Amino acid sequence: MHEYTSTARVWGLSCPGFPEEVSRARHWTRDILRGSPLAEDAELIVSELSANAILHTASGREYGSFHLAVAVSAQVVAVSVTDDGGTATAPKVEHQDQDAEHGRGLGMVSTIAHRVVVHDSDQGHTVTAELYADARLGGHPC
Repeated sequence: MHEYTSTARVWGLSCPGFPEEVSRARHWTRDILRGSPLAEDAELIVSELSANAILHTASGREYGSFHLAVAVSAQVVAVSVTDDGGTATAPKVEHQDQDAEHGRGLGMVSTIAHRVVVHDSDQGHTVTAELYADARLGGHPC
């Protein structure tokens, strides 16, 4: 295979905005990544991003939903959660005091992931966290 190409497999899941769907998203991610050394980190990230979508956006309102994508290649596992929007601002990474009860989730995700990207659109927000098979590729903030 050419060094600039890779084959990625992508899975998608749409969930109603109920709290119990966070567990479903986490288990679904675990099943996809079974055997991968990145599975536990990806599962934790999916859990946090899904919960944030339900708690902080229109995804948690009546008829709300959130959408999950998992992309896997030999080099990267990328998990994305798209919410239904409904907030004036896009999610942002804030490193809170570890005793804080709220506001630590995306900071934790950015600590675990090698790269976090937030996309804002009229339809909602998508947070993508990338985990690299070789940490040297991403310059992990260790």
